[in-house]
Amino acid sequence: MTETIAYFTQLPYWELTAVVSALIYVVLAAKENIWCWPAALVSTVIYTVIFYDVYLWMDSLLQVYYFGMAIYGWYCWQYINKRPQQVLHIQTWPLTFHVKAIVLLTIISISLGWLMANFTPADFPYIDAATTVFSVFTTYLVAKKVLENWLYWIVINAVSVYLYIEKDLEPTAALLVLYFFMALYGYLQWLAKFKQRKRNEVITETSATQS
Repeated sequence: MTETIAYFTQLPYWELTAVVSALIYVVLAAKENIWCWPAALVSTVIYTVIFYDVYLWMDSLLQVYYFGMAIYGWYCWQYINKRPQQVLHIQTWPLTFHVKAIVLLTIISISLGWLMANFTPADFPYIDAATTVFSVFTTYLVAKKVLENWLYWIVINAVSVYLYIEKDLEPTAALLVLYFFMALYGYLQWLAKFKQRKRNEVITETSATQS
């Protein structure tokens, strides 16, 4: 018990701040709340420095991408929604698209992992490359409100827990455990909203036909 208390009282506060803001991002994203994107901006800035410092260079580069996507996500969720003809609803993309995407992203991950393993001092190059490549793709899906993004996050988060534990980033590893369950929650939340909208569209079409 004493060791546990000592650990939490000596947590690196910048990392803890990044953890909290990143968790807020996921919670708000699951609720389809646009304020998830400013929360993402805070965590990405801090994690860019943290991951670079512990030689997770692909993860550090990923945070720079996240920063840009947070701005893009805000644009997609707010400004597009201000134009009724372009309202951005939760959507699904075909299974064939995801299969092709997974194959292509896997090839890219292996190629980047090989380059990192042979030409950089980066740790866990193949895992780091894979989580980075798939996260880049999945973050774009979030910005576009593609339902399947949560399924990708479930897998990415599970793999990332191992990676961060090995790098002694326990608070971040704990965050990823929470992310895993929040991804499940987010998927169920978005799925329910998607189904409800489809039901409403059917009712509207039926009413229009009958009238």
